Amino acid sequence: MNTRHPMQCRSLVGACLSVGLCVPAWAADDSGFFEGSKTDLLLRNYYFNRDFRDHDAPKGQVEEWAQGFILKFSSGYTPGTVGFGLDAIGLFGLKLDSSRQASGSELLPVHDDGRAADNFGRAGAALKARISATEFKVGELLPDIPLLRYDDGRLLPQTFRGAMLVSREISGLGLQAGQYRAVSLRNSSDMQDLSAWAAPGVKSDGFNYAGAEYRFNQQRTLLGVWHSQLEDIYRQSYFNLLHKQPLGDWTLGANLGYFIDRDDGSARIGRVDSHTAYGLFSASRAGHTLYLGLQKVSGDSPWMSVYGSSGRTLGNDMFNGNFSNAGERSWQVRYDYDFAASGIPGLLAMVRYGRGDSATTKVGNDGHEWERDTEIGYTLQSGTLKNLSLRLNNATNRRSFNSDFDQTRLIVSYPLSL
Repeated sequence: MNTRHPMQCRSLVGACLSVGLCVPAWAADDSGFFEGSKTDLLLRNYYFNRDFRDHDAPKGQVEEWAQGFILKFSSGYTPGTVGFGLDAIGLFGLKLDSSRQASGSELLPVHDDGRAADNFGRAGAALKARISATEFKVGELLPDIPLLRYDDGRLLPQTFRGAMLVSREISGLGLQAGQYRAVSLRNSSDMQDLSAWAAPGVKSDGFNYAGAEYRFNQQRTLLGVWHSQLEDIYRQSYFNLLHKQPLGDWTLGANLGYFIDRDDGSARIGRVDSHTAYGLFSASRAGHTLYLGLQKVSGDSPWMSVYGSSGRTLGNDMFNGNFSNAGERSWQVRYDYDFAASGIPGLLAMVRYGRGDSATTKVGNDGHEWERDTEIGYTLQSGTLKNLSLRLNNATNRRSFNSDFDQTRLIVSYPLSL
């Protein structure tokens, strides 16, 4: 039965592509390839420190400092019924401080002798075409959909190689589909085959997806339905509801999601069977926002995702984990404050605490963990260095099935529009 799933998923992707490309075509109001182009350079300075609290940890401390350069170019579209364009990205990372004893922060690649590379980088491009409100891209991309979110949590972002299509021909309705065949991790210059977080060493031939999202109720409500397939490893369905409701001086929010994971094709990592449900609820007023997150993974497998990708779709995703082990149930509380409400625009603060238990891992059953995160950030609002931002965060992690650690990160970012 499973051997038919790859063809079924490809057919689903093909159907969505047909929906997007077989729309009535008319010329868009394009400003031109060069006239509509945009080039941005982000300078990112990153300090990372992780202090392990276990006596038997492989390293006592990981500590590195690096400078990153992220150059992005996005062209406009050529005039006509079908507009063509080009997106390009150039990435370069430079080591400022590291050692063989303290490497491994994933800011930089690590050589076989344990030393971090002095520098690394890569470049890529994607061709794009647009008909009306339908856009198709092929090449090196930064996917940010619920089932595959690129990770930008270190010096340079993770990138994927493949194709994607987005169609918004009907007001409020977005249709998406795509396929990815290779990935470059956030601390790598090379492209490699895709795999799953559950078994990084087992490779897949590709990742396919299709989905639909519908916004209504004056844009306050969103319904989403998605399906994906990491070929011969897992297939995943996802259902999502987002809603914001004004109530006097308050704004209440709800983010509800449900995942169904099954093994696919030849099941290269074995049987996959899990259901993951979460609810992230919020209440905001005058700069204050309170969150409550509840999450449960049911079944014999952890929540499935592509290796290296971000888990921020989940309700209880935090700096260093997302409580997604098999059988794990978790909760979090979070408080954010925007100091613009007190007359200090650009200053933000956050604190949160999450706890999980009943986790099944390679170590055994009934695993438990907790994480405490704090962060403060400030973005300059004017002057020569306008938009320069500083972000300081700290995390404390304690796990019965892995090493305990305390972590501090300082990120200074300066965007330039060229």
